[in-house]
Amino acid sequence: MEFKEVVKKRRSTRRYTGKPVEVEKLRAAMELALRAPSSKNTRSTRLMAVTNLDKVHALGRLRDWGSSLLEEAGAAIVVMGDPEASPMWQTNAAIMATVLQLALVDEGLASCWVHVGDYLTINDDPSSQRSEDYVKDVVPEIPAEYRILCVISIGYADYTPKPLPDYEGPERILFAE
Repeated sequence: MEFKEVVKKRRSTRRYTGKPVEVEKLRAAMELALRAPSSKNTRSTRLMAVTNLDKVHALGRLRDWGSSLLEEAGAAIVVMGDPEASPMWQTNAAIMATVLQLALVDEGLASCWVHVGDYLTINDDPSSQRSEDYVKDVVPEIPAEYRILCVISIGYADYTPKPLPDYEGPERILFAE
């Protein structure tokens, strides 16, 4: 698939068929994402594929809003950073998560970014568990020293999202002379 087509086709997909995702497709997308740039080439980002559907669906409860789409996903990838490797781990992880989502399109898969960060599992309850701790409880294989930026839900879409609107005008692209 041409790069322009991949970029145009990538959309946040929140409804999946529930069909499991092939490990080969996940591995191919993850290997491509590893080529993403990082600050000073620190390569501080780590990826962990989650293919056990019980765990994937449990990740759908990492927050009380915006994560339930994982309950129908066929896989997930946890995007993590090593803060000891780089103080820019969050930026590095965001760049890699974006490249990962484009690579998933190239594999014929749909995805959506579910932010973890410092959110709580229950948004309006300061005593609720941190969503990062919840993810580490569900996926105990995650090394304790890594921080989690997001979970990417992955699967086969049960619908075709509308394409993004055409270019909106000059206010979004500026030039300085």
